[in-house]
Amino acid sequence: MALKRGLSSVGIHRNKSSGFRLPFVTLVVFSVLAPLVFFVGRGLYISDENGVQSGFTKQNVDWREKLALQSIKNLFTKEVIDVVTTSTVDLGPLSLDSFRKGNLSASWKVTRVEISVEDNGTSQSNQKTTDLKQEISQVKEGKLLDDDHSHDTPAKTLRRQLRDNRRKKRAAELVQQDDEATVKLENAAIERSKAVDSAVLGKYNIWRKENENDNSDSTVRLMRDQIIMAKVYVGIAKLKNKLDFLQELQIRLKESQRALGESTADADLPHSAPVKIKAMGAVLSKAREQLYDCKLVTGKLRAILQISEEQVRSLKKQSTFLSQLAAKTIPNAIHCLSMRLTIEYYLLPLEKRKFPRSENLEKPYFYHYALFSDNVLAASVVVNSTIMNAKDPSKHVFHLVTDKLNFGAMNMWFLLNPPGKATIHVENVDEFKWLNSSYCPVLRQLETAAMKEYYFKADHPTTYGSSNLKYRNPKYLSMLNHLRFYLPQVYPKLDNILFLDDDIVVQKDLTGLWSVDLHGKVNGAVETCGESFHRFDKYLNFSNPHISRNFNPNACGWAYGMNMFDLKEWKKKDITGIYHKWQNMNEDRVLWKLGTLPAGLITFYGLTHPLEKSWHVLGLGYNPSVDKREIERAAVIHYNGNMKPWLELAMTKYRPYWTKYIKYDHPYLRSCNLSE
Repeated sequence: MALKRGLSSVGIHRNKSSGFRLPFVTLVVFSVLAPLVFFVGRGLYISDENGVQSGFTKQNVDWREKLALQSIKNLFTKEVIDVVTTSTVDLGPLSLDSFRKGNLSASWKVTRVEISVEDNGTSQSNQKTTDLKQEISQVKEGKLLDDDHSHDTPAKTLRRQLRDNRRKKRAAELVQQDDEATVKLENAAIERSKAVDSAVLGKYNIWRKENENDNSDSTVRLMRDQIIMAKVYVGIAKLKNKLDFLQELQIRLKESQRALGESTADADLPHSAPVKIKAMGAVLSKAREQLYDCKLVTGKLRAILQISEEQVRSLKKQSTFLSQLAAKTIPNAIHCLSMRLTIEYYLLPLEKRKFPRSENLEKPYFYHYALFSDNVLAASVVVNSTIMNAKDPSKHVFHLVTDKLNFGAMNMWFLLNPPGKATIHVENVDEFKWLNSSYCPVLRQLETAAMKEYYFKADHPTTYGSSNLKYRNPKYLSMLNHLRFYLPQVYPKLDNILFLDDDIVVQKDLTGLWSVDLHGKVNGAVETCGESFHRFDKYLNFSNPHISRNFNPNACGWAYGMNMFDLKEWKKKDITGIYHKWQNMNEDRVLWKLGTLPAGLITFYGLTHPLEKSWHVLGLGYNPSVDKREIERAAVIHYNGNMKPWLELAMTKYRPYWTKYIKYDHPYLRSCNLSE
């Protein structure tokens, strides 16, 4: 019984599982077979539809196409419908959804073109189908040419015209962009050319023939290269005893050197240059075949390079010397002026050699200026520019000191051209009897044999600093340059004095400087240091313990040229004594080289009050990029550097600031050919 119950229970379980499996199988069959039957049926329907299409009645086709055309006409214009219809020839049917979504490209727009669309869509469609079949068969047979448009439909011709128009429009845009870019480049080149300063670059001009393009001297460079290689092969020919070939090389070398001459551009070469180049090229080709040896050629080229480097160093040294000489030499016209004035002065009676208003020379409440110069024209510009920009010239007093050679000329000029209501007085430095070698260390050092050798045997190889010709400047021999350290001795009754160099121009009233509080300092000056430029380590030898212990290498430098000195504080702090101390220690020039600025930095260390930079703008004698706005805002502009405004070396864009204070129609200036 138990066994029967077990079997019956198993049977029941099987029956139950069979009952569940049947619906599941049915569901799977319908879910898989139903789509398959649908797609197969659809395919058969489409195939059958295509197969029996010819059996449809013409009335049904016309009715359907007319209905479709009527719906499309409500959505689009005739031109768009025509384009969509004809596009089926090449690209197959287009989706109207893209047009409904507003994706119609601008290139599909048609203007001033009208194409009629007939209502009999069936005949038009059949004609297009026939044309398509013909074109396909022609392509297969290779009979259809790209440039044969004789059988094109009007719509296809329209599309081709649209494509051509788009290409032309794009080409025109590219040409316009290219023209705009060219104009921008030209304008940029013009702006860059305006920044070129002829004084800085010598006779350079951006519009010269040889500067028209980057390869203007390519022939010159080729000839130079040929000459170098010819020299190499001449040396190798001598080593290998190729005398006949050596003679031929030397002949061609001399011919090329004569043809090249001093030419720096192709335009300077003679007409025979191409012939010489061709002849030299043939000889060099022959030399390469007979004489070329890599090791020998390399050695010869290295020797030529070393010789060239030595020549460049020698020429640089010579150029430095000549530039320093040119910068410190008085031009002939100014020397002529000085001589003429000197003669006129010593022909004057003694009573006519005196300046008026001499009682103002020691009045402490007047505005006193110290000017030490041996250049008559430069001194006149300083005085004239100061007076012309002063609010009350009658309270300004100028103390001029010059040497005995220019004493007569300086007096005569200001006697002939008095500075209005201002007071002026001229002195001779050689008449300062207290300024002697027993008191002044510089005078004593100038009399030593070492100093004489330094100045008058500058080419001696063992001379200290022989490589730096800048410091062998004649101005360092003149006491006019060192007199600035003796202001209280020269003007013992004055409390304040404004020191001016002779290479400055005053552009504004300077009386405000007398109101500046120096806070107990002696020297009021404009600082010149940037991030690292013009700091103490540029001027002083910090490897010397005397310098390194007493001064900060990063201390900011300042400028001579326009300095307000408090002479009362000067005397209290014994500034002249400090100067003498350090000058005695620098007798062998180990602390600093020659010049007054390093000595001034040491003497006034911690005793200089910085002034506003607008009081004194520097760099017009060496820097071609001084901001014009800074120049125009400055009270004083300074032509410090070698390019002084009275020299031909002067930068032309800065020179007008100086020349406007000179009357070139003055008889003495005309007689000495002085002109702008």
